Amino acid sequence: MRRISILGATGSIGQSTIDLIARAPEAYEVVTLTGGANAARLARDAIRLRAQIAVVADEAALPALRDALAGTGIEAAAGRAALIEAAERPADWVMSAIVGAAGLEPGLRALQGGAALALANKESMVCAGPLMLRTAQSAGGRLLPVDSEHSAVFQALLGEDIAAVERIVITASGGAFRDWPLEDLHKATPEQAATHPNWDMGQRITIDSASMFNKALELIETKEFFQIDPGKIETVVHPESMIHALVGFNDGALMAHVGPADMRHAIGFALHYPDRKTLPVERLDLVKLGQLTFRPACETRWPALRLAREVMQTGGLSGAVFNAAKETALDGFIEKRINFTRMAGVVEEVLTSLSAHTGLIDAEVTLDNVHHADHLARQKAREIMTQ
Repeated sequence: MRRISILGATGSIGQSTIDLIARAPEAYEVVTLTGGANAARLARDAIRLRAQIAVVADEAALPALRDALAGTGIEAAAGRAALIEAAERPADWVMSAIVGAAGLEPGLRALQGGAALALANKESMVCAGPLMLRTAQSAGGRLLPVDSEHSAVFQALLGEDIAAVERIVITASGGAFRDWPLEDLHKATPEQAATHPNWDMGQRITIDSASMFNKALELIETKEFFQIDPGKIETVVHPESMIHALVGFNDGALMAHVGPADMRHAIGFALHYPDRKTLPVERLDLVKLGQLTFRPACETRWPALRLAREVMQTGGLSGAVFNAAKETALDGFIEKRINFTRMAGVVEEVLTSLSAHTGLIDAEVTLDNVHHADHLARQKAREIMTQ
């Protein structure tokens, strides 16, 4: 019986993971489930899966969690320290699905314990890729990609020599505004941006899809995860979201991963790796699908892509700065303090400003240094948005 923990159990990735585990409960011992503030959902799933401990990040939700778990024997806890402690509990496989930079340390703690870390938290590699890779190697753990794009690349590379790769093509849906006139983008509202044409995701990641900041993070993650030259990484807009990524080799071949827009495929692949097991996902009817289309990913429409390329070239802690500025600018857009197109401007200004700080961007990638860069970037972004 495998010991399983899910960090970020109440979000869309966590819920899809629970769906798969609940189909074969006899195969798993659930150690830890964590969530943000949704105590009712977390308690329901903890009881359903007979978890050892349930943790909410929001301490105000602890009384509700305790009440819901009363008499079950399941521990209830709240707050950052409790989250870290729960992530450190021995497990064989851990889903890292906490949204944003907040997911870095819990996932890192699980990896330090030697677990296989199923990584849906792309910010971990963006902010601290070298640290994550060093930790996995030293602790005997394993990183398994769960973003659909990186899972696709990972699968295409099985049995292949990374030295034979000429290019990696990451596809993008284009999000809610892919067909909007460029001059209208500044009018876009958070409500409009939070509606995705293909995927059912949370508010923040859906807005990041519309701005292509999500894809920008994925480009950086590709470079860090697969240790590949940034010049070999491409992106194209693929509105159907059926091809998740392609890998091109030095003999001219392109290996494409094709599948439905269902995160349970990537999650299930990571859950059962190195085996393939039957998954409850749609089987594509290619005749019904008809055709697949592609468009260039315009960096004028989506300046986040240009900024990602600058970050990949700079390296160091620029990824931590980029992500922190992005998260802060996204907060500003959701709260309607800045408009949609201003987000990229805020991020660029933060990168420019903090790159001038000697010893910041090029400091060693340690957890403390990542936290320091993150703090400075958020502070600078807030200053910019009040000007």
